[in-house]
This record gives sequence, C-alpha cells and structure tokens, in this order.
Amino acid sequence: MIEILVGSQMGAAEYVAEQVAETLVQAGYDVTTHLKPELNQLNQHAIWLVITSTYGAGDLPDNIQPFADQLAQDQGDLTTLSYAVITLGDSSYDTFCLAGAKIAALLAAKGARCLLPGLNIDAQDPELPEDQALAWLPQLINSLSSIRQD
Repeated sequence: MIEILVGSQMGAAEYVAEQVAETLVQAGYDVTTHLKPELNQLNQHAIWLVITSTYGAGDLPDNIQPFADQLAQDQGDLTTLSYAVITLGDSSYDTFCLAGAKIAALLAAKGARCLLPGLNIDAQDPELPEDQALAWLPQLINSLSSIRQD
C-alpha cells in the first residue's frame, strides 16, 4: 500500500502525483492519493510518498501545511512507516526544495525509515517535472521490492 501525500500550491506537484500514481498502479501497487492529507486518515503501516512543491520562502503549500503541523504535534512514533519524498522547487532561491526537507525531517524525527534519497526537481530544468519523477520511480520501486521480501 502506497499513500501519496500531495502538497501543491499551483498544481504542478498534483500533476506529478497523478502521473506517479498511475505508473505505480500499472506496476501493481495499491495507491491512494491524498490532496489534503490528515495524519489520522493515513495508514501508518503503508509507504508514504510525499510529493510537494516549495512555496514562498521555503514554505509548504497551504493544502499540506496542516498535515505537517499535525505531524509535528503528534506524540506517537512512526517506526512502522517507510517514506520517500519528491520535491519541486526553483534553484534560483536559497530555499530550493526546503518544503520536502521539512517533511522528511519531521518523518525522520518520528522514527520513520527513509527508503532512498529524495528527488529534488528544479523548475529551471527544461525537462518536465513529471518526466523527472517517472525517471526516478524505478529506484523507488526497487526499494519497495526489497521491503516486500523483508
């Protein structure tokens, strides 16, 4: 089970999430996408794939900020959880992809296991964000395959 948590201010991260979800379903995974993730509605034994843009001065988009707040305030641990992060940002800012780093730090602080280094997608790159995400996806699938065998 893969829970995709989307943080999107202008729609780009949401579109990337749709493409990634479709590819994962085609690969045989059970996928649920959350456009307004809430901690108490997520399976803490699933894989969480956070796909978020960075907004403003390294901020999380409005639709995922409440989730980050819930995560920060929650007293439980997430040691049963594995996760990965795809972040969209603009390297012309010194807060490039900071939103994804913030979510990853919150998850790691709760004991969640990072499956692989996150993907930072640069708006300055001429390649489409969804193409970059789909090119990274086999690495995630390889990580998932090793979990299935555990």
